[in-house]
Amino acid sequence: MTTDTIESFLKSGSWMQDAAGPRYVRLRKRIEESIEQGLLAESAPLPAEREIASLTGLSRVTVRRAMQDLVDRGIIVQRQGSGSFVSDGTPKVEQSLSRLTSFTEDMVRRGLSSSSEWLERGIHVPSPEEVMALALSSGESVARIARLRRANDKPMAIERASLPTDILPNPQLVDTSLYEVLERDGNRPVRALQRISAINLEEEDATLLGVEPGAAGLRIVRTSYLPNRRVVEFTRSIYRGDAYDFVAELRLGNS
Repeated sequence: MTTDTIESFLKSGSWMQDAAGPRYVRLRKRIEESIEQGLLAESAPLPAEREIASLTGLSRVTVRRAMQDLVDRGIIVQRQGSGSFVSDGTPKVEQSLSRLTSFTEDMVRRGLSSSSEWLERGIHVPSPEEVMALALSSGESVARIARLRRANDKPMAIERASLPTDILPNPQLVDTSLYEVLERDGNRPVRALQRISAINLEEEDATLLGVEPGAAGLRIVRTSYLPNRRVVEFTRSIYRGDAYDFVAELRLGNS
């Protein structure tokens, strides 16, 4: 694809008059067609909004709305300071904050295939943070598992979980889903507290997630509990900012 080719494809013409619907929808569909026809490949940059407005004769407001529609659909991604790019195929996941589920369960529910790359799996001397989070006694060890999680072969998140060794005595038993192993042993958590913060990805994590260092990400620290209120899992996860939307339902409280 050349710049001239995509500019010619977007240039105002019969496609604008022949298509139905609001103008931003017509532009959105035109850009989708350029991707489907291979004029714009995966990760290819799009012209700037002002250039698209000039080519199409549309207002910047209309162009911006069409672009936002494409972002919401996961067709393009926007990188601050760099512009808009065709998505590389990474799924866009809307994650509820009201359900305690595993990554594997989430992907299956969405019809996506899940896979993992092991980064760490074993028994270790706990860090001070793990001792505090898991309420470990002096001399106790901790089971750690760390994985790069993928959906449809695209890297989505890095999960680092720590558990007491009486809950997970052999981390090698975890194959796909940690929660499957915990449920089998009667130790599946029933509630959790999560803290979510926005971060810029450091080089090591960005490389694993297939994005540029400094890209937007989400850090989630989760402490999970058994019915008897014992802490069963302490997890620190890094999510791609362009792959996840976290959604919570809010209700008006009684006053």
